[in-house]
Amino acid sequence: MAKHKGPANKRSRPGRLRIVAGKWRSRLLPVADSEGLRPTSERIRETLFNWLSNDVAGSHCLDLFAGTGALAFEALSRGAASATLVEQSPAVARGLEASVSLLEADNATVVCRNALDFLGGKPVQQYDLVFVDPPFAANLVAQSLQLLHSNGWLSERALIYVEQGKQQAMPELPADWELAREKSAGNVCYRLVDAGNRETSAE
Repeated sequence: MAKHKGPANKRSRPGRLRIVAGKWRSRLLPVADSEGLRPTSERIRETLFNWLSNDVAGSHCLDLFAGTGALAFEALSRGAASATLVEQSPAVARGLEASVSLLEADNATVVCRNALDFLGGKPVQQYDLVFVDPPFAANLVAQSLQLLHSNGWLSERALIYVEQGKQQAMPELPADWELAREKSAGNVCYRLVDAGNRETSAE
């Protein structure tokens, strides 16, 4: 889904996404021409994947509201086993398919579908890492987390990344989940939720 977040960071300019680290380090990917579509900033991705340093390799990832695919492609570059990218805009989904082809990422699957409809269906697999980064104005985080929790999408060791506007409150979490990390950058607040009772790596 196209994300309206304000100005892009200096290094990932509109029209280009730079992968920070891993086997595709510094590779530039095109970004679909969709108003307001911006990748999660490199600064935030660096912090997030420091948090996930012991958890990415071999993981199965779900990138909801995929947009540019920045989080999924970063995870795959760093050794994730697979990634499913869910994006409801056909034009943006085609851009993601182009990036998958460019990277020859045969372990990435693009699903052109509304994310909540996708989560409302029967899981085809369980995921270890889930990225929840909807357009800030849409207020979709609470519904996404509830569906992930209730419909069996999560592995026993699942971690969930949530990105919201700084002024937006984090929804109440299920009793067996824990807020493991939290930081802000500019107008963005980003969090890591432990949904599987495991310890995350240090910053």
